[in-house]
Amino acid sequence: MNAITKEIWDWVKTFAIVIIIVLIVRTFFFANYMVHGESMMPTIESGERLIINKISYQIFEPDRHDLIVFHATEESDYIKRVIGLPGDEIRYEDNTLYINDEPTPEPYLDDDYNGEITGDFTLEELTPTAEQFVPEDHLFVLGDNRHNSLDSRQIGFIPYEDVVGKANIRYWPLSEFTIIN
Repeated sequence: MNAITKEIWDWVKTFAIVIIIVLIVRTFFFANYMVHGESMMPTIESGERLIINKISYQIFEPDRHDLIVFHATEESDYIKRVIGLPGDEIRYEDNTLYINDEPTPEPYLDDDYNGEITGDFTLEELTPTAEQFVPEDHLFVLGDNRHNSLDSRQIGFIPYEDVVGKANIRYWPLSEFTIIN
């Protein structure tokens, strides 16, 4: 094998290894997600692009207020905010979120909103089986733009197995680059 052929072969091997590593990372650890719609405004706008951490929930349980991407249908993934964890009792009353009978601030909602954030509800009223608490291995999620969000109020509890991962980084547009807490 002459020097040029060896050099080309080394480049081909390097390129193949890089492709394999990228495929493994993308398949098992991280995913790209483009936001469609206004359900998470003002936190996240339609058209923004996020990096989703797929491995986080293999190690840790979701936390309240995490932004998660989940399989809503066979064709669509949604991004919403975790409000209720397993065992939580959730209700909305007079524009206040109550979790386990404790008023819970929602600093991620639009400060300029001067009306009803969402209608009053309890889990029992929302669920066909009159569940009082979020079931084991399920989450209750809401969009930040409550008037324009298809979330657990309509689609029910989200099984852990449907969660793709946690939104960690907003990378597009570049002017909005943020590590999401």
